[in-house]
Amino acid sequence: MYTLKNSALEMEMAQEVKKNAFTNYFPKVSATAFAMRAMDPIIKFNMPGGNLPVYDGNPANLATATEFAYFPGLNLQLLDRATVGLLNITQPIFVGGKISNGNKLAQLGVDVKEKQQQLSLNETLLKTEQQYWQIVVLQEKEKTIAQYEALLNDVSKQVKDAFKSGLIIKNDALKVQIKQSELRTNKSKLQSGKQLAIRQFCQTIGIVYDSALVLQEDLQNIQLPNTYYTDIEAALPNRAEYQLLQQSVKAEQLQTKMKRGDYMPQLAVGAAGYSFNSYYEGTNTTTNGLVYGTVSIPISDWWGGSHAIKEHKIKEQIAENTFNDTKGLLKLQMEKAWTDVNESYRQIIMMEETVKQTDENLKVMQTSYNSGVVTLSDLLEAQALQTETADKLIEAKTQYQLAISTYLQVTGTSREVKNMR
Repeated sequence: MYTLKNSALEMEMAQEVKKNAFTNYFPKVSATAFAMRAMDPIIKFNMPGGNLPVYDGNPANLATATEFAYFPGLNLQLLDRATVGLLNITQPIFVGGKISNGNKLAQLGVDVKEKQQQLSLNETLLKTEQQYWQIVVLQEKEKTIAQYEALLNDVSKQVKDAFKSGLIIKNDALKVQIKQSELRTNKSKLQSGKQLAIRQFCQTIGIVYDSALVLQEDLQNIQLPNTYYTDIEAALPNRAEYQLLQQSVKAEQLQTKMKRGDYMPQLAVGAAGYSFNSYYEGTNTTTNGLVYGTVSIPISDWWGGSHAIKEHKIKEQIAENTFNDTKGLLKLQMEKAWTDVNESYRQIIMMEETVKQTDENLKVMQTSYNSGVVTLSDLLEAQALQTETADKLIEAKTQYQLAISTYLQVTGTSREVKNMR
């Protein structure tokens, strides 16, 4: 369950990355504030005083001026304190396709997380089914042990009566007791294994552990393998792994376009406004604004850029090769899964025939033992063999169900879809 929760969180992360990439279409707004105070004024100007000539405006008469005006001098100090505020808005017009390709990459990231989430779900479902069938097989083995226990109890009663009557020696009675002791040990191990399997199953599906949990499953209703068959070529595009490989190829293609955008001209327009306050002889405020356009051409980057683009083209080819190679591996995986389904079904057929033979053998041995034809050891051996083959049939049936689950997973098909056919 925690794997699925983390997968859902990763999906949310990918969605946030996509939303963040979309904001690159909008103007960039920045605000800057600056305040300063200098130890000494940055601008200092000192003009000594004196008599300034007064004339009629004709430069030729400046040297012969006869009247003068007294200038007391000027001592000017500026910019010892100032504050500046700047607001800038920039709208990208063309940046080599990096914004649009970046948004495509972000969307691709969301798609990839969706496929990975599906993979996590498939793995969790398969793990859950494996644990489910493990509990089923243990439940069925409990039934066979109960049957074997009933048989031993009947034999034990017969042996005790025969021993009391002096028909058999004590050694035969001890043989039955040993078998019963072995059965109790195996029964205890089976119950412990079952409780552990139930605990693990409850943790996997996220429910409270219940030691009394019983799964209702009919192992007698076994469908033929052809019920679940899916054409490999038709199933291949449904595989999440196949779709992820497709996305990896697209991602490399977009990365190449992004890298090519680094070496293309970039255009932007903007507007800026500023306010400047100085504190010379009071507060003097100056406000202004401007609009501008920029064109950036990375000329020197072109020499190395061609090699960087070729590098990404090679990565594209590697992704293509990996895609084609993995397609073949996925087909082999589906073929093997189908082979396992058929082989598991054949095991069921063979074990059913073996169970019939051991059932018949036990009946014959019981009759023969009652008639005194065979020994007690022969009867106990027949009972143990009958129980063993019954357990193997249960295991074969559950293994068949697991093989079907694996096959349906690797073909991207659910049991519900197959059951509707």
